[in-house]
Amino acid sequence: MYTAEIELRGHLIDSLILSRVVDAIIDLGGDFEFLETQIGRTKMDSSYARVEIGAETCEELDEILARVHELGALVANQEEVALAPVEQDGVFPDGFYSTTNLETFINLSEEWVPVQHIEMDCGIVADREKREALCLPMGEVRRGQLVVIGRKGIRIAPMERTRHKEVFSFMGSEISSEKPKARVVGEIAREMKEIREHSGKILVVAGPAVIHTGAGKHLVALIRAGYVNVLFAGNAVAVHDVESALFGTSLGVYLETGAPAAEGHTHHLRAINRIRGLGGLRQAVEAGVLTKGVMHALITENVPFVLAGSIRDDGPLPDVETDTVRAQSDMRRNTEGVEMALMLSSMLHSIATGNLLPARVKTVCVDINPATVTKLADRGTFQAIGIVSDVEWFLKELVARLIEQ
Repeated sequence: MYTAEIELRGHLIDSLILSRVVDAIIDLGGDFEFLETQIGRTKMDSSYARVEIGAETCEELDEILARVHELGALVANQEEVALAPVEQDGVFPDGFYSTTNLETFINLSEEWVPVQHIEMDCGIVADREKREALCLPMGEVRRGQLVVIGRKGIRIAPMERTRHKEVFSFMGSEISSEKPKARVVGEIAREMKEIREHSGKILVVAGPAVIHTGAGKHLVALIRAGYVNVLFAGNAVAVHDVESALFGTSLGVYLETGAPAAEGHTHHLRAINRIRGLGGLRQAVEAGVLTKGVMHALITENVPFVLAGSIRDDGPLPDVETDTVRAQSDMRRNTEGVEMALMLSSMLHSIATGNLLPARVKTVCVDINPATVTKLADRGTFQAIGIVSDVEWFLKELVARLIEQ
């Protein structure tokens, strides 16, 4: 809900100004709370009231403020946003406003303008002529652009809760392995069905444990059923997925039996070498070498993916973006329109993705280690709910509720 404060002065009671203001707020669908009142004791005394007004949207709040202004109310803290020019590429001006991941508006030339592509830990670039505001990371600002400085003229909306909020709010209140996980999976499945029905986007962030635990087949089922619209991962996920497809192992251990393979420790290197020899994952699919697995499903279903590299990668595969700045840019571009993010057993990629997501994105973090869930929330992705669980159980249960019915 968006809020603003108004002040009323004068003979508020006998002139009925106060009641008319309250009636206007209610008629236009707003909420109100009296923050301060000073009622005159005699007919000659002036009265004073400070009232907080709330509305579901920024536009509704503006409509209410315009109406109560006509009735004599003064809107507090209506300063225009302060701007300063960028003097060096990739460097914000001193005192720049550091964004949150909450929906944000700025007061630009007496008009509340929404900030596009909001994410945390960035700046806001404004264009007065176009009446536009854009959230940009530090490295992308260019000399001459105008950046918001200070905090005046900024309006932020608290995160809206889902209509079916009971399970999500309960799970988000505390990280524990003693929560009703099956109930939460059912809620997640319901949300995913709704998102798919209106062609929304679901993002999956996967760690190598998805493959090591044998959960890859469940992720493939979700991809085939249209419940995965974009995937973020690292080199290891793709490598061990290919290893599983070519050799039946992950980290040299047979997924079907749990037995170690002879010379199994070399399988991931042989998998990398095979894909590099073909030129990449898509070429391996087209050549009929890669015939199953998560990466095969993504490619054959035309689901975009971003594989972001790290300094410890073997190979890496040709499809891995080894420039972290470009990888972050690719991830940022692919978060457009995402309504739900499933973060599966990947601490670093989950935190990186959480930094790019608006707070409105429903975020689920699944990990056997409670610290992963806690760190994600501590680093700003406060909308995330945490499920402390083996990822194979989670995906198996999710598939059962989404597909096998």
